[in-house]
Amino acid sequence: MAAPSRLSVLVFCFFFLVSHLILPTEASINQDLGALMAFKAASDAGNKLASWNSSTHPCNWVFVSCLQNRVSRLVLENLDLHGSMEPLTSLTQLRVLSLKRNHFSGPIPTLSNFTSLKLLFLSYNEFSGEFPVTVTSLLRLYRLDLSHNNFSGDIPTAVNNLTHLLSLRLNDNQFSGHIPYLNLSKLQDFNVSGNHLSGEIPKSVLGFPKSSFAQNPSLCGAPLVKCKDTHPVPFKPDGSVGPNIASPLTPRSNPSTPVKNKTAPKTPSNTTHHHRHHNGASKMSPVILIAIIVGDVLILAIVSLLLYCCFWQNYSAKLKEGNRSKLLEGEKILYSSSPYPPSSSTQIGLERGQMVFFEGMKKFELEDLLRASAEMLGKGGFGTAYKAVLDDGNVVAVKRLKDAQINGKKEFEQHMEVLGRLRHPNIVSLRAYYYARDERLLVCDYMTNGSLFWLLHGNRGPGRSPLDWTTRLKIAAGVGRGLAFIHGSCKALRLIHGNIKSTNILIDQDGEPHVADFGLYGFAVPATKSNGYRAPEAMDGRKSTQKSDVYSFGVLLLELLTGKCPSVGESSGPGGGGAVDLPRWVQSVVREEWTAEVFDIELMRYKDIEEEMVGLLQIAMTCCAAVPDQRPRISHVVKMIEDIRGVEISPSHDTSDSVSESPSLSG
Repeated sequence: MAAPSRLSVLVFCFFFLVSHLILPTEASINQDLGALMAFKAASDAGNKLASWNSSTHPCNWVFVSCLQNRVSRLVLENLDLHGSMEPLTSLTQLRVLSLKRNHFSGPIPTLSNFTSLKLLFLSYNEFSGEFPVTVTSLLRLYRLDLSHNNFSGDIPTAVNNLTHLLSLRLNDNQFSGHIPYLNLSKLQDFNVSGNHLSGEIPKSVLGFPKSSFAQNPSLCGAPLVKCKDTHPVPFKPDGSVGPNIASPLTPRSNPSTPVKNKTAPKTPSNTTHHHRHHNGASKMSPVILIAIIVGDVLILAIVSLLLYCCFWQNYSAKLKEGNRSKLLEGEKILYSSSPYPPSSSTQIGLERGQMVFFEGMKKFELEDLLRASAEMLGKGGFGTAYKAVLDDGNVVAVKRLKDAQINGKKEFEQHMEVLGRLRHPNIVSLRAYYYARDERLLVCDYMTNGSLFWLLHGNRGPGRSPLDWTTRLKIAAGVGRGLAFIHGSCKALRLIHGNIKSTNILIDQDGEPHVADFGLYGFAVPATKSNGYRAPEAMDGRKSTQKSDVYSFGVLLLELLTGKCPSVGESSGPGGGGAVDLPRWVQSVVREEWTAEVFDIELMRYKDIEEEMVGLLQIAMTCCAAVPDQRPRISHVVKMIEDIRGVEISPSHDTSDSVSESPSLSG
């Protein structure tokens, strides 16, 4: 009986798993498929979604991304779509939904099913009706953009439910009423301009610029015009509210003129009494005098307090705005000391410059880049690099050339046109650039695994996943190929990199190296000191050449072999002492026949690689020859590296785990 019983349990477990896991997953994806097909049938009259068909998996469709086999990201922008978005409400696992620049109309349907939604962009459509209240139940929402539609009515206070909100854009609609008090501590981007809002701007949004509230004629308060003072309604002597208006039956009297008593003629006694009363009034008792003085002091104190409060409010608002600017400098990309005017991208293109895009880059407006949340990746010789997350979820790297020496716009644009055409698997492709009088920006691909410097030197403590030998050899070959491509890409210009170092070697999600910052040598400030990579001729006033790049590449190979930073190479062994440059230290160690002491201790765990490591060491030392003419061409260096194993070094399966993701640079 034991065997049948055990078999029954196994059969039961199998059917349980099928019914509760496999079938629901299949049903869910069929639900997503049905929702998307219904949406296409209702909205895509121009057949812009031609690749969508029921015979293929929706996760393979254009504009659709999936997570765990469920539709999680839907970006349908500028596709001339019409009608309602109602069918999409069945996509319960959506995290990103963007329907920008289409022709959707009518009220927003119930969105309560979007419990995982983080980004919602519905701008530049024809949606109408009141603010979609069900949006306020999407507690995971980070960005909400309902701008440039026909929404009307009040902005509900329930917006405060969205405690994670970073962006709230309601501009260019027909919203009316007051701006509610917003208790959204994480809000970075707020805009209600171009509506019919009225009343005083709440103090909770004082930190946002004037452009966030413009074109609301009835709106007042900082940072717009000051609200008009409202005079209090006077009280009647009997305690009721209202102006003290005399009854038509009551004779009017002048307070300065005593009323004549017609029934009581003036007598000497009356006259005397009146005279005594006048003299008594003219003589104030000390108590009354003290009371008047105290009252004057109190009034003066109250007026002073009111003036102080008014001054402090304005000062704190400016202080808050200043602090917010400093905060944004850390959290968002700030491109100039003075903000760009709140105008259209066309106006910005004419007045300030324009974004120029190269092949393969999805175009976006400059305002999108200015609003992108970002983190600083590091500061180099040409400026600061940022990771920028655009509203649609795309991630790019932006380099701000603040410290570059650029002679003029024409020279810059010509140089960028050359660099923008360069495409190779081992270089970081330039996707776009921006030039204005005070600002130059480069937009490049973002690499998820950070730099080679981090992978070699970051977190050397317990728990670190070191780079294995195969990965290091693959990186060496990949960087060499990228540099060889740069040297041979434009024979007339004889392009050089000019700044080869481990922080300029970026690693993608597959562990492939990409050479960054190439072609910018012409904009570099003349070097005044060594960084450990520069060739000797680059330090004594001579012009850098492609052979100077070969020297820097040789130092990079030594860095891969030794695990040491080039600028802090320390001699080890008898007689060793202070810091020297890495090539000289390696030469001294090899000369004393301590070759094994050269290699990174993290490589000692691998067997049967000594011959390959020595081979790469010989190549590196050849590249680091003091005389430029004694250094090989980079194409020959790549051939020598590939010959170390007899075959071309390519990504291998056993190296994927060795590329650890940088905690500070991960996407």
